[in-house]
Amino acid sequence: MPRELDIGWQHGTMIGGHRHHVQCNYCHRTMIGGITRFKKHLASKRGEIRGCEAVPKEVREMIKKHLAMSKPRKSKERKHRGTKVGALAVQHSLDSNVELHASDLDLANAREGHAAVCDEVETNRHLSLGRSEFFDAFSSVPHKDEQGFAPPRATDLGWSHGKMVDGDRQKIQCKYCHKIILGGGISRLKQHLAGERGNIAPCDSVPADVKAQIQQHLGLKVLARLKKQKDPEGSRSSFQHSGKRCNDDFPSSTSIGDASVKRRGEKGKHEGYFHKSKRTKKYLPHSTIKQKLTSQEIIDQADLAVAKFFYDAGIPFNAANSFYFQRMADAITAAGPGYKMPSFHSLRGKLLNKCVHDAAEICQELQKSWEVTGCTVMVDRWKDTTGRVMLNFFVYCPKETMFLKSVDASELENSFEGLVNLFDTIVQDVGPQNIVNFLTESLPYYNTAGKVLMDKYKTFFSSVCANHCIELMLKGLGEMDEVKCVMEKAKTVCRFIYNNEWVHNLLKKKTEGMDVIQPALTEFVMSFCTLQNIIFFKDSLHQMFTSNAWEQSSFSRQYVGNEVTKILLDPQFWISLMNIAKVSKPLTDVLRVLESEDRPSMGYLYGALEKAKKEIILAFGNNETEFMPYLEVIEKVQDELHCPLHAAAYYLNPSMYYSSNFSINNVIQKSLLDCIETLEHNLAAQDNITRHKGFYEDALGDFSRPVAIRGRESLPPATWWSLYASDYTDLRRFAVRILSQACSITTSRKTWTMNESRNSTQNRLEHERINDLSFVHYNLHLQRRQMVAFGNKALIAGNYDPLCLEGMNNNAKDWIKDPEGLDGFYVGSLKCTQISSQIPTGDKFSNSGDDNTGCGARETDENNDSDDQ
Repeated sequence: MPRELDIGWQHGTMIGGHRHHVQCNYCHRTMIGGITRFKKHLASKRGEIRGCEAVPKEVREMIKKHLAMSKPRKSKERKHRGTKVGALAVQHSLDSNVELHASDLDLANAREGHAAVCDEVETNRHLSLGRSEFFDAFSSVPHKDEQGFAPPRATDLGWSHGKMVDGDRQKIQCKYCHKIILGGGISRLKQHLAGERGNIAPCDSVPADVKAQIQQHLGLKVLARLKKQKDPEGSRSSFQHSGKRCNDDFPSSTSIGDASVKRRGEKGKHEGYFHKSKRTKKYLPHSTIKQKLTSQEIIDQADLAVAKFFYDAGIPFNAANSFYFQRMADAITAAGPGYKMPSFHSLRGKLLNKCVHDAAEICQELQKSWEVTGCTVMVDRWKDTTGRVMLNFFVYCPKETMFLKSVDASELENSFEGLVNLFDTIVQDVGPQNIVNFLTESLPYYNTAGKVLMDKYKTFFSSVCANHCIELMLKGLGEMDEVKCVMEKAKTVCRFIYNNEWVHNLLKKKTEGMDVIQPALTEFVMSFCTLQNIIFFKDSLHQMFTSNAWEQSSFSRQYVGNEVTKILLDPQFWISLMNIAKVSKPLTDVLRVLESEDRPSMGYLYGALEKAKKEIILAFGNNETEFMPYLEVIEKVQDELHCPLHAAAYYLNPSMYYSSNFSINNVIQKSLLDCIETLEHNLAAQDNITRHKGFYEDALGDFSRPVAIRGRESLPPATWWSLYASDYTDLRRFAVRILSQACSITTSRKTWTMNESRNSTQNRLEHERINDLSFVHYNLHLQRRQMVAFGNKALIAGNYDPLCLEGMNNNAKDWIKDPEGLDGFYVGSLKCTQISSQIPTGDKFSNSGDDNTGCGARETDENNDSDDQ
């Protein structure tokens, strides 16, 4: 019968005459564990049991005070329990007339041995409490009960792998071998799963990853016993030796191995203590503990589990480059063993809604900055192999780029009015007063639709993507006969090398692990960067195809191998390559300027293009007959690219304007006036801008400060204006809005799987869900790019593998495809090898660093360096 004096029984009811089953009178939840546990439920004591949500406040406070008053007494009793036992033992020995006069040494040894026992008992008690708190932190993770097969308050990891039989928590059936375990409870089941012998036979059907998880949950005890079972004699001597050594090196540590064995109070453990003069404590270094807890076997099992998930779900391998991939693993580790992955419905439901809400809050913060810096609307056009066209709309500002929406424009592709109406809705969503630049690709309908909007609102400019225009320039160069011929020869060389493992490994030895093929965002950028890499490795390729290893191989006697050798030893081939590099290198340098994410690119495009053309002219020694064919291709596209914003930003960029190479011309003057009239409709402000720009031109006032002069090169142009043009507010606002814009569309990876899902359903709710998924996907990626731009280089994703079918647009496929049809001959023993991602330094044709153009040689993992075929 329950004691009437306990205050808890006033608020609970005993169930089934069992004093350990108490039902709460307020929330009607049944507590298993007695009246003390029930009172903790009423007091809502965290960490031990779920609190009652229906208990009155005054009752909760009363129970809290009651528990607080009873806690010190129990703690004090527990604290001195070991001491009292020792005192009683000594007193009993004295009362029993023990012969103490036999030897003072024996008495001293007995007292010393008794002190060691008490000390170890107390140490083990603290360690046991620490271990209990450690594993309670893991077991407090809520587990999902399966159809009532676990007790109502079950939170132990073991219930994920077993179920009660007939509602009896002492009768548990293993989910893997279906053995029914009688007695011992959930702890006995975990011993069964972990393979801990002694109390129960190990489970033969438990998966290896589950077994490793349970072993880690149980701690070092199981791992130590398993090792001891395999090598009982060796482990014992080794452990004793290590304990003696660690006693000197780590005097403040406690032997967890000893504590885990002694925790159960096994009989005979302390026999013979009073017959030893001194007991040496065994200590285990912290590094050894950590190494055992995270053993290589457990790590391997975790890696294998992740790999199986990728293989089973068909997830692209480059998903491992995601910034959130490791964060996911860290979060799961923090949750502890027993964490249940979110379900299908959670991922597409509440979790997606939470991410949409978080992304929307960030976007709302970004919108506040548009009024100051203005923004650029980007129209990113994708077209798949089936002809379906997707338009993704992004809004750029210096703070961050945000994804706005995605639209299937397959039916609008050739409809001018449809595109105008679609673009108009985007302008209204962003706000025409916030837009400075409306950026599209250089397609006729898109360009014209942007011009119509510009004429309608007269508050912003419409321009074409500078990146796309540079790519069109490279495409035009690639279609020239002399370039096309050299390109085909270079492809022949690469196809031969990258379709044979022995030849590729020989190349790696000559290039010190560097690679020739350079993946990039687009096909033509990749092709010209690869040509630049071939020039960089000219000496290495010569050495390779004239070496004894090559001449003695069977490949040198094949037709294709012989043709490749002739190509690489032909001086005219290298002369043609150098001429192509004289044109392509300055253009790829412009791409690097545009792809820089640490500052807006608007202030640098005009100057970069002018510099590129001058470099091309100088590279050909001012010989017009040699450089003019190339310049004609470049200038034809540049005319389409021109926008007043580019020239005005060039004028307002202090690093450009104050340089010795700057010269003003009619294009810059007219562009500046066009920008003043379009972006500033207040007539007084227009007058102030034209009047105050003289202070900037002559570097007067704050513009002449030494700090302003030093900041011309180091500060982003918009930041420089915001700091040193405070006396000219209209001019400052005008300059900041222009210099804060982008002139190229730089977005995230093209994930066509998402777009295919968008168009594979006609259900309205599912379509909205896909829209939410796109919104979260792109904004997460763009936020990571912004973190990289602000200096967190650890967030940079892995580079693209050109031999991986999941690579960026698979742009390298024409350079590595099987050369079976090459001149009607087949290269035997073909095997594609992998290209990794280190860019060499010190090359006049390749820049190192993390840029999206991808120009520069790449380093390969050397798995086989044998020179023998």
